[in-house]
Amino acid sequence: MFKQIYSIATYTLLEALRNRLSWLMLIVVFLGIGLSGFLNALALTESQATQLALLAAFLRFSAAFLLATFVVTSMVREFNDKGLELLLSLALPRAAYLLGKLAGFAALAIVPAFLFGALSLFFSSLNQSLLWTISLIFELWIVAAFAMLCVLSFNQIMAALSATLGFYLLARSITALQLIAKEAQLETSSSQQFMSMVMNGVAAVIPHLDNFTKTEWLVYQTGQWADLKLIALQSTICLVLLVSAGLFDLYRKNI
Repeated sequence: MFKQIYSIATYTLLEALRNRLSWLMLIVVFLGIGLSGFLNALALTESQATQLALLAAFLRFSAAFLLATFVVTSMVREFNDKGLELLLSLALPRAAYLLGKLAGFAALAIVPAFLFGALSLFFSSLNQSLLWTISLIFELWIVAAFAMLCVLSFNQIMAALSATLGFYLLARSITALQLIAKEAQLETSSSQQFMSMVMNGVAAVIPHLDNFTKTEWLVYQTGQWADLKLIALQSTICLVLLVSAGLFDLYRKNI
């Protein structure tokens, strides 16, 4: 089974490289440098910190968007071309297919993470850039796993990609939404109380990606390696749940 997983992962990674995804990553790098440099010229104070903060946020979101887009389009195209039916007609367990695809996407996620992390070395220390890069890898793994689950559930590009980006934006802003809900909880309105309960419930089941890949690590050098332990633990739990849900969805399908 390991050889099957390895073969599928290798094919998935080669497919991404042949689709010139690496060229898109380089375009993102140059675009990010240009935009941050332009805003750096406009900033009146702390211009370098402003440039780095905007560049880090742009690179982080771009990495998540590019990976999610490739995962969704690649798998939907494979479904439409009946590639999945062909694979499963062989002596290939469905678990091997799913784990192989996820392993390929996980390997692909390392490419933009290290590319964008290397760019941050021009503005920050090696220790903080390495911490930011590793955290970004965990973040992208969660995005890839959730995108796979969305494809298995919806089988449509727009629906799966929209759900993935919605999940990502919600997970990145969950702490801010919790603070708003906490303020709303002070109100006597029953609707405000209900919304607060809903938000706290959502916060309990989704990963807090706002604690991942923090911009302040690069700008203010505040990152600690102890932060990575909690990130790794949260990522492991989230990936296990997402893979389990994906396997359940895949095995129940009549293919």
